[in-house]
Amino acid sequence: MQVLMVLLASAGLCLGLLAAPSEDTNPAQLATHRRQKRDWIWNQMHIDEEKNSSLPHYVGKIKSSVNRKNAKYLLRGDFAGKIFRVNENSGDVFAFERLDREKIPEYHLTALVVDKDTNENLESPSSFTIKVHDVNDNWPVFTHRLFNASVPEMSAVGTSVIRVTAVDADDPTVADHASVMYQILKGEKYFAIDGSGFIFTATKNLDRETRAKYEIVVEARDAQGLRGDSGTATVLVTLQDVNDNFPSFTQTKYTFSVPEDIRVGSSLGSLFVEDPDEPQNRMTKYSIVQGEYRDTFTIETDPNHNEGIIKPMKPLDYEHIRQYIFTIEATDPTINLQYLSSASPRKTARVIINVTDVDEPPVFQQSFYHFQLQENQKKPLIGSVMAKDPDAARLNIGYSIRRTSDKGQFFRITKQGNIYNERELDREVYPWYNLTVEAKELNSNGYPTGKESIVQVHIEVLDENDNAPEFAQPYQPKVCENAAQGKLVVQISAIDKDITPRDMKFKFSLSTEDSNFTLTDNHDNTANITVKYGQFDRERAKVHHLPVLISDNGKPSLTGTNTLVVTICKCNEHGEFTYCEEMAAQAGVSIQALVAIFLCILTITVITLLIFLRRRLRKQAHAHGKSVPEIHEQLVTYDEEGGGEMDTTSYDVSVLNSARQGGAKPPRPTREAQPSVYAQVQKPPRHGGAVHGGPGEMAAMIEVKKDEADHDGAGPPYDTLHIYGFEGSESIAESLSSLVTDSSDSDVDYDFLNDWGPRFKMLAELYRSDPLEELLY
Repeated sequence: MQVLMVLLASAGLCLGLLAAPSEDTNPAQLATHRRQKRDWIWNQMHIDEEKNSSLPHYVGKIKSSVNRKNAKYLLRGDFAGKIFRVNENSGDVFAFERLDREKIPEYHLTALVVDKDTNENLESPSSFTIKVHDVNDNWPVFTHRLFNASVPEMSAVGTSVIRVTAVDADDPTVADHASVMYQILKGEKYFAIDGSGFIFTATKNLDRETRAKYEIVVEARDAQGLRGDSGTATVLVTLQDVNDNFPSFTQTKYTFSVPEDIRVGSSLGSLFVEDPDEPQNRMTKYSIVQGEYRDTFTIETDPNHNEGIIKPMKPLDYEHIRQYIFTIEATDPTINLQYLSSASPRKTARVIINVTDVDEPPVFQQSFYHFQLQENQKKPLIGSVMAKDPDAARLNIGYSIRRTSDKGQFFRITKQGNIYNERELDREVYPWYNLTVEAKELNSNGYPTGKESIVQVHIEVLDENDNAPEFAQPYQPKVCENAAQGKLVVQISAIDKDITPRDMKFKFSLSTEDSNFTLTDNHDNTANITVKYGQFDRERAKVHHLPVLISDNGKPSLTGTNTLVVTICKCNEHGEFTYCEEMAAQAGVSIQALVAIFLCILTITVITLLIFLRRRLRKQAHAHGKSVPEIHEQLVTYDEEGGGEMDTTSYDVSVLNSARQGGAKPPRPTREAQPSVYAQVQKPPRHGGAVHGGPGEMAAMIEVKKDEADHDGAGPPYDTLHIYGFEGSESIAESLSSLVTDSSDSDVDYDFLNDWGPRFKMLAELYRSDPLEELLY
């Protein structure tokens, strides 16, 4: 064994010699391949915050196992060189500022050991932490300076209100450094606080109607703190309203005046109450507790204003009841019974309603009337309506039927309200008549006062069997001319305009048997028309008119004759129609159409004749050499009589009679050559007395103007009025009135005017036959 050990040692020595470096080998490279173990050596570093000793404060020492004279220590990090520094020779670390744990509880640094000459690392860098030890140097601070809270009023003792929180910035891991104690400084009579910051009620008599808000001051203290200070906060507590108060009337008596015609369901007055609770907790209920008018009035609550609104439930009548008196109460059924006080829950008041009289319209005894009338009859009385004046005056009532409801004027109504029919009614035209009857108040003179009412009158027209049966539809049967005997032509049925009962039966028959058709009654309100002999002759008759008698079983039974028009058609061998006479060619023109055509022709003829006559008259006028304007200007009206009827001697107008005598008119001079009449006629000198003269200048002027009017082709073709201003009491033409004309060639005897009475006495004297007698006025 020893020999083996020696051999192993010798082998190792040989291998060491073989691995020995040559002479050129660098000693530094040899050193790098050597493995050496070195460690950083220092104690746990920490420092107290807010130290009172002078700066710098010793923190600790960093040390490495490198034991070389040229080694030095360095610090790296955010706070190295600012807050912390190290002695490069000894490795002692110092703090050059007072530290606050509440700001930075620990600092992270890196330690290095380097060569003083080359600054190369002699050891790998190492990170370490400097912890700041807490001291109790902060007092509690509330999270808010002001807290808002609420709690229902009248809450039980111990009801939680709010939790307040105060925070201590010291290290909570250190015993008693962050402990907080709470205390109420203001409001402790009503509220209390526990160690967790919960505020709760200390009394059950918190009444919102007495006091709605409370202000509480809470203190948070750190008894172990260095300074012994504390923080405070304010808590505002608002009491929430609960329904704990009954309403009370603002008055003990309410009086209202209301007209008797107030509409049912409308408001006649309001009741007011006081409720100290907030609006959402006001649930007043009004009711009538005494009196016999609960079925006459009702009281509804206005949810917006908590008022009681009185409304009538039925019409009021001044003539029946003029005053209503009853007792009402106001209560709140939603109040929580646990909040009841000693106050009475019932509040009552007295209500007086005075009804005032108004002039009301008439009132019908019924809301509507229904009468029945058999058709085709004039009953002496269909029915009666009745209306009364509800007022104390009891005025008379007049009745009438509105024309809009009886446009055909089939009915009339008397002063007593009796309704009659003026004409017989036909149920098949109008089965119902809906009349509107008016009732009007009449005063003592029989005139309407303006108050009226209406009522609907429904008249039902009852049916009677007054219409004969007729075809159910307009049949247009066709049959082949070579139809065999027994061939069905058509099946007919009937209807009746009258009300048809379920057991109505129609009977069918032919009015004559002299035809090539047979009618078979099926006894089910239908009948079959068949060919009787067969083989029709189209050349003899292309259309057959078959009278069919249809009877009903009404009372009385009625029979109607309906004509069935059967067309004979050509058919092929298969019995199909190939040619039939068109019904339109066989149909005639109605009488109404003929009358209309005749009226149109007559109108056209009259218009044509009038146009022809007008043209003929124009041709005749041109043939006589007279134009239309000349024809229309034969009449000239003179409206100026000069001095009046009393002036009978100033003018001589006998020249005007020339038109009646048919004298020839002198030729009309041209307008250019004719001198002005007003320049020619001069006012004659005034002589004493009234002297009759011959035809003077005034007469000449009138004659000239007449001639101008007759020959003026540019004048209007109608009668014109010519006014002359050259007249007066001294005019030589005297009065232009024909009544004072003393010369006339007329053969008419005016003595018959004396027989016409006193009104024509003056006219008879003017036209009497004696021309020498003077006219006296």
